[in-house]
Formats: sequence, structure tokens, C-alpha cells
Amino acid sequence: MIASRWDAVVKLRDRDYASWFEIVDDGELSGRFVGIEGSARSMTELSFEDNELYFSLPPQYEKREGLLIFKGKLEGRRITGTTNDDDGNWVEFSAVSAPMLKYRDVQWGAPINLIRKDLSNWKQRFSDDPSGWKVENGVISNTPPSVDIVTKDNFMDFKLHAEWRVPEKGNSGIYLRGRYEVQILDDHEKETGARSTGSIYGYLKPSKKMTKAVGEWNSFDITFIGRWVSIVFNGETIIDRQEIPGLTGGALNSNEGEPGPIMLQGDHRAVEYRNIVLTPAL
Repeated sequence: MIASRWDAVVKLRDRDYASWFEIVDDGELSGRFVGIEGSARSMTELSFEDNELYFSLPPQYEKREGLLIFKGKLEGRRITGTTNDDDGNWVEFSAVSAPMLKYRDVQWGAPINLIRKDLSNWKQRFSDDPSGWKVENGVISNTPPSVDIVTKDNFMDFKLHAEWRVPEKGNSGIYLRGRYEVQILDDHEKETGARSTGSIYGYLKPSKKMTKAVGEWNSFDITFIGRWVSIVFNGETIIDRQEIPGLTGGALNSNEGEPGPIMLQGDHRAVEYRNIVLTPAL
């Protein structure tokens, strides 16, 4: 059946990018899509006939004027096909049915401090981009121009404590398994939404506004098991065991069934983190 969640890879000329889409059949097909960046948005045209899939949608942050178009063929639980890139070239994509990732009862291991005296346990997302990151007095911070950084170790189910602060108009995020962004913004004077601080970007909205003013330290306590996430933000539960449907924009890869790293978003503006402690499930 085409009605499913799909983990996709798009093969651009310079590098691959992770993507995700969901197709729902409620008597009529509908769908939503996550691309190289941004949030889930609705498909505007969608058809599936004789195992041939077609969908299109307008750009969000993509640098193009025309529609994004995907054409593929379903064979078993895999889709292969083509899509148009920002330059109008047709490139290959493939997709596989996404795993369920059920909630489970766990026991916890020993906490791991992810901030050391240097960056030896981190690596840059793209090695050819400027880093901008440093560690001083237990604080890991970046100075733009910068790049996302990724832990060298991978994790599946875990608890994560992290403290952070941003300057005016600051923008960062913590990617769980490198695939699901917990948003961080200077938005203490704004109402909450599906893209505000503490959200799972584009999917799960915080139940209340908890962001402190610019220059003050904030804290997240995140429990992530399977697809199910709970977030305590500055001591208040804002997301209580809710399911993350799929990838958020900017994901490292679409291998949802595998462990992944913690990624700190550094390609927007300056940000500071301290006391990043991960407790893995056994």
C-alpha cells in the first residue's frame, strides 16, 4: 500500500539529502512532505495509479520558483524515481517504508557528559565548511560563519539534559539522533506554535511558553524512546510522550531505525550550550 510514512534519500549532484513524506488514504489520498530544510507541508497534487506515484508542492525555503515534483514507482516496500532540483535538473530519489519505533519500558545506564575540555568527541557536519565552535569554561559555543556539529557517538533511546542561551534573534536547535529538531529561538515575547522554542519543528507544539529573555540560560530535559518524546522546558512539561511522525528539515539521514548522534545546529546564528548530559537506555 502506498498509504504509509516513507523515509527518502534524494541524490543531488554534490551530496545526498534526507527527506520524508507521508501519504494518507481516507477515501481520498492526501500527503505531506519534508525536504532538505524547513517543515512538513501539504502536497498540492497527488496521484497513485498502476504503482506509479506522482506528487508536487510549492517551494518553502528551496531556492526555486517552480513546483517540487516527485515521480516514482512502488515495488514491494520501496519507491524509486526522479525529482527536480533547484536548477531544474532531474535527479534520483528512493524511499522505503518508515519503521514503527514503538515505545518501550527501559532501564537507564550511566550519564555521559557531552561537553569535554575540547571538541574531540564532536565532528563537523560538513568538513569543508568553517567550524566556528569552541569550548571554554564548560560552555560550547559558536561564532558565525559556522556549521552544525555532531557527536561522534550514536544513540537510540536516551534522556538528554541541555542548557542553552541565545542572543537577540538567536536561532539554533538540538537534533535527536541527528534527525528530529527540538527548536531553539529568541521568541520569549511570541506565542507558541509548531515552530517555536521547545517544539519538534513543524510537528509538535509546546503546551505553554517557557522561553526566558535573551541572555538568560534555559534548560531542556528530553526523554526520547522509539518515536515518543517528552520535553520538560525550564521545569515545566511542554510535550508529554507524543509521537514524532518523521524527519524534520535538515536531518543528517533518513535511517530512522538506526541509532544516531546528537547534532547542534550552528549554521544560523550564535548560540551557547552547557551541561549537555545524555543518559542512554540499556
